[in-house]
Amino acid sequence: MRRLVELSRFVVALPAIGSIIGAIVLMIIGILEIGRAVVTLFDTSLPLKETVVTILTAVDTLLLATVLLVIGYGLYELFVDSSVRLPAWLEIRSLDDLKAKLIGVVVAVIAVVFLGYLVDPKDANDVMLIGLGAGAVVVGLAAFTFAAKKDGPKSQRDVTNI
Repeated sequence: MRRLVELSRFVVALPAIGSIIGAIVLMIIGILEIGRAVVTLFDTSLPLKETVVTILTAVDTLLLATVLLVIGYGLYELFVDSSVRLPAWLEIRSLDDLKAKLIGVVVAVIAVVFLGYLVDPKDANDVMLIGLGAGAVVVGLAAFTFAAKKDGPKSQRDVTNI
């Protein structure tokens, strides 16, 4: 039974690899969208604002791909193989590390989405409401991160002093 439980951690390799494959697909789509926007800018007489919105949407797609990549790397590193060679800034030692990295990328995605609304405002009230909503989510994520760090595990030195 113990061996079965030990081996079950490898099941997480499937969503990790799926997440990485999804990230690669989204990156290709994002790059194609940017290329299409640049070609459209020179081929037609579309206003610059529409091209900027298209490029921001493509950047949003690339950021979402980054989220999937971080999830894939993090799950693989945490559950399957902790010796995988990743840049130091991407090394994940715990689920809290993974959550912190994801929150950072989610905040960046929220900023890009809001910037898309800001560049192409249809209604000032809508932009304000979307900005307030985005700000509330960012504040909530910041509060969650702060609370998680405050209530997180004590350092080894604190534990030995008990």
